[in-house]
Amino acid sequence: MTAFFELSNVTKNFGGVQAVSSMSFSIAKGELTGLMGPNGAGKTTIFNLISGVYDPDEGSILFKGEDLVPLKTYQVTSRGIARTFQNLRLFQRSTVLENVMTSAQYHIHYTFAEGMTHLGRWRRKEKEIHEKSMDLLSRVGLADRAEQAAGTLPYGHQRRLEIARALALDPELLLLDEPAAGMNAEEVGSLNVLIRDIHRDFNLTTLVIEHHMDLVMEICPHIICMNFGAKIAEGTPDEIQNHPEVLRAYLGEEEVE
Repeated sequence: MTAFFELSNVTKNFGGVQAVSSMSFSIAKGELTGLMGPNGAGKTTIFNLISGVYDPDEGSILFKGEDLVPLKTYQVTSRGIARTFQNLRLFQRSTVLENVMTSAQYHIHYTFAEGMTHLGRWRRKEKEIHEKSMDLLSRVGLADRAEQAAGTLPYGHQRRLEIARALALDPELLLLDEPAAGMNAEEVGSLNVLIRDIHRDFNLTTLVIEHHMDLVMEICPHIICMNFGAKIAEGTPDEIQNHPEVLRAYLGEEEVE
């Protein structure tokens, strides 16, 4: 049976530095998976390879049986994969609502003339986009901030807005790149609830990358741990937290007894 998503022996070098080394893992449809590792382990490079920002030097990346490697970023998105970024990529001066509506328009089609005259399908489609965007903002707790400039939101709220923008693309696979970066403990706890709710309510296959072990351990039944570009462990939270290679990666060279 073909895996919903699968990396097979993926390698990426930057000059003399091997950022990803023979990385392999698969994700079942509907699964919530964590990809964890210390800073610099190669996690974001994996996301950039999946989303077409980089081409792997070796290996294949399969989504529903199709190899994504030959595809451009926009083609990967059109296949049903959406992502957030470790460094926020919002339209800072646009409103919160406009940020989400921009993403929601990706799958909406009307003619140039309809867009210029605001006639025909344009009015109906814009109404649909507005309603969809407000619903997503409500889901991430930002409906009351819809008319606020995105750049004036508190940092944790900007992270939530990025998730709403990704959801507006109607993905089948959602990639969350260190969604808790820069958050305090209370914000992280609230984010955990949000990610689990989105995963459940949208029945959305989700891959979360984080270097914070606690976040991944709490929400992800399936965890892959990597260090120095290579996979060092894979399993359940109980299996990962007691794995000697994981302990070495996070706590130093000496094993903890």
